[in-house]
Amino acid sequence: MKVYFSGISGTGIGPLAEFAQDAGFEVIGSDLKRGAIASELDDRAIPVHYGPQDGEFLRQICSDKPIDWFVYTSALPADHPELAVARELGIKCTKRDEFIAELVRQKNLKMIAVAGTHGKTTTTSMLIWASLKLNMKVNYLVGTTLGWAKSGYFSDEAEYFIYEADEYDRNFLAYEPEIAAITCVDYDHPDIYPTRDDYEAAFKQFEKQSKNVVKNTTLNPKISLVGELRRQDASLALEVLKKISAYTEDDICAVLNDFPGVGRRFEMITKGVYSDYGHHPEEIKATVKMAAELKARDGYQGLAVIYQPHQNTRQHEVRHLYHDAFIGADKVFWLPTYLTRENPDLEILSPEELSAELDNQLAVECAELNDELAQKIRDLHADGWLIVLMTAGPADSWLRENFKD
Repeated sequence: MKVYFSGISGTGIGPLAEFAQDAGFEVIGSDLKRGAIASELDDRAIPVHYGPQDGEFLRQICSDKPIDWFVYTSALPADHPELAVARELGIKCTKRDEFIAELVRQKNLKMIAVAGTHGKTTTTSMLIWASLKLNMKVNYLVGTTLGWAKSGYFSDEAEYFIYEADEYDRNFLAYEPEIAAITCVDYDHPDIYPTRDDYEAAFKQFEKQSKNVVKNTTLNPKISLVGELRRQDASLALEVLKKISAYTEDDICAVLNDFPGVGRRFEMITKGVYSDYGHHPEEIKATVKMAAELKARDGYQGLAVIYQPHQNTRQHEVRHLYHDAFIGADKVFWLPTYLTRENPDLEILSPEELSAELDNQLAVECAELNDELAQKIRDLHADGWLIVLMTAGPADSWLRENFKD
């Protein structure tokens, strides 16, 4: 079977393309530009077209050999030119969740689906890390770069399939996992779930579809990672690993305590500079606590947080939750919101409006992503401050550019 992946070099689709190739599918794809998974695709010699996704490359490919399946993300609009051409050509078109569900069925895999509002990428990565270190045979898919392993892997020898199950667009309801590992359930994605009840109902349905459910409850005292959030994620991973392996709790904890982290989840760019994906107040609160713990442990002179909110629609729903999210930060540089999938009828909330009711509002400086901010951050770093960026948007590449070796 020949499968075409639209947006193939990003962390959402790229690992799935790797997984599909390992599973025996012929893989090809396109993207506007090289993304985080591009080098991994290069290593695998997967053909990728970078540039306008107007459907012409897809037509050309189909003239040589038909495409059997066109896979895309929820981020692709219904009128996207490439998707329109795929439908015109009579290609089967589905989002990634339907393709994954079919892979699970075809290969008779036991899915371990990690879900939750926060922490699912880190918990999934911890499960992968520990499984590999303990020489367990597992298949896996995770929506980030790992650094110490590929982002997607399949082998016919592996029984279990570790997967980061995203609730956005109700994607996770396509699965019936062997084990559902649920980190936490806070309200998010108001563009998909109009109310908190809708959001919680989706998770309840996901639990009903799962054979076994493991939830985050108490922190295991044998987990010694920095940050309560990481200890919580590792405790959940520990409980899952105890269910699928014969290793002792001590053996598993020893491996989890060596977890090196993953891309954009409190990822160290250089000593004293970290990038994190946090963009929900609860995520921010947990990450700031982790950073404050690191600051105290390693003797940093101060903690500066750069925050780029994600999606104006979300800001209208969560703005009242920010008040105590940055407690522990000595400086907060608040950037304009990164706009995606917006409701045009909503007023765009400014940094001043969003930060006005913070408990430590005096620490806030509204800023732009520019050279002036870069110099301020470099000066603080030179003075021994810990720098933490939180963003789901382009500020990550800006930070890396300013602190590249």
